[in-house]
Amino acid sequence: MVFILALLAGLAWAQPADLAVTGARIYTLDPARPHASAMAVKDGKILAVADDVARHIGPATRVIDAKGAAVIPGLIDSHVHLRNFGESLELLELRALNSEQKIAELVGQAARERKPGEWIRGRGWDQTTFPDKQFPTAASLSAAAPHNPVYLTRVDGHAGWVNQKALESGDVNRATPDPPGGKILRDKDGRPTGILIDRAQNLVRAHIPSSTAEQTRRYLLRAARECARLGLTSVHDAGTGAEELAAMRALNAERQFPVRVYAMIGGAGVLWKRYLERGPETGERLTVRSIKLVADGALGSRGAALLEPYSDDPGNTGLLITGREEIERVAREAVGRGFQVNTHAIGDRANRAVLEAYGAALGGPNDRRFRVEHAQVVSLRDIPLFAKYSVIASMQATHATSDMRWAEARVGPERVLGAYAWQRFLKLGVVVANGSDFPVEEPNPLWGFYAAVTRQDREGSPPDGWFPSQRMSREEALKSWTLDGAYAAFEENTKGSLEPGKLADFAVLSGDIMKIPPPEILKTRVTMTVLGGEVVYPE
Repeated sequence: MVFILALLAGLAWAQPADLAVTGARIYTLDPARPHASAMAVKDGKILAVADDVARHIGPATRVIDAKGAAVIPGLIDSHVHLRNFGESLELLELRALNSEQKIAELVGQAARERKPGEWIRGRGWDQTTFPDKQFPTAASLSAAAPHNPVYLTRVDGHAGWVNQKALESGDVNRATPDPPGGKILRDKDGRPTGILIDRAQNLVRAHIPSSTAEQTRRYLLRAARECARLGLTSVHDAGTGAEELAAMRALNAERQFPVRVYAMIGGAGVLWKRYLERGPETGERLTVRSIKLVADGALGSRGAALLEPYSDDPGNTGLLITGREEIERVAREAVGRGFQVNTHAIGDRANRAVLEAYGAALGGPNDRRFRVEHAQVVSLRDIPLFAKYSVIASMQATHATSDMRWAEARVGPERVLGAYAWQRFLKLGVVVANGSDFPVEEPNPLWGFYAAVTRQDREGSPPDGWFPSQRMSREEALKSWTLDGAYAAFEENTKGSLEPGKLADFAVLSGDIMKIPPPEILKTRVTMTVLGGEVVYPE
């Protein structure tokens, strides 16, 4: 009997694969076998990882000779805005325009191609790149597009720049009060300047025509295809609505969607109540078992909630959008129904409020895997609370290298020590799940890997990196983009490393990011992306 069982086990092990990769430098992230040169895949899962998988190659096996290329687990971006990214590909792209005048000129060109009254939208402006580093005003946009309402989203998504026509659409004037969690910037006479911070954006944004179901589908598909091109096999969508979920399900049913999605319900509204009643939804392609809350704004637009005033804006402590009590209420609901809570918190006041709320609901060490999204500026005394309450730090490496030009001016030399402090978390055993926050940052995860290991911009500045003691090792960085991202979604047993039995999600690279000089990482591209054993890039 023992002999028969052994024989059957041997036959199972030698079953032919659907796909085999040979001649590779495979970084598995499996501690039992960290490196290999070959891999076999069957029925969408990894069959074997070894230096020789010839016994699994049959007549119908597709064999890919990697010719020495590096192969890594499929990359996981733990904080994205999928629909917004797809939509941004169809808006005016403002990221590279470094002055108010250049942006106004682009808006003027768009206005000449639009009918009067048609909205003009764009994304990506950043006043910190302007010569005077000051917020722009409605006047320049009104002159460029006097007959069209204009709405331009700041790079971080936490501020809108509008013209007079757009202000009029929302009846925003001198008498309009600041909404809770929002701020209307005003001139010395109290008139709106055209900059709306955080929830004040809704005063105008609510009047922009809603996307159709077909547009939503198109945005998501465009975003997903770009993910596949960049080696991303899973993303955590930070704020998903019912319309997006319906579109994803339809695209998955048609086998058109080349990325797995871990969706966070966007706020404690109707959809959240519906899921509290039905419970989590889990699947290989789409999972819904978390909620995204927003505690404060962003540092760049001075909406992040700080314990003390901004060093470069005395009197301003930012905006607390969702208070501690509300976060605790939702956290207790989530604990009771098996959901995870992921809360945007950038400033130290917001992070403290979130950690206190989580602590009240969690009590101590646990496996609920609540997350703080961004955790950008955290009081040094509060960082240990992440470990105390088993909270995951969902951080984005490129935020540090984008913000380092002005971050210390915002918070001063003492508070900056708790800013973008990856090693402070890692040394306490806190899981750091990496991501991009696209379209806030560029979606290329290899650029995020570079930022994590260098803390430099893409020109190599500063030479030793910004606060270099907080750099990640290459091993830590790769883990933060793979296995730790899987852990942050309760999926570490099915993805994040290349081990037998796990999903066959992996990427083939043009360069070995674990060995090449840092500047070469930026030139590395993904040559192939495989999702569940299927090549999804190139198509």
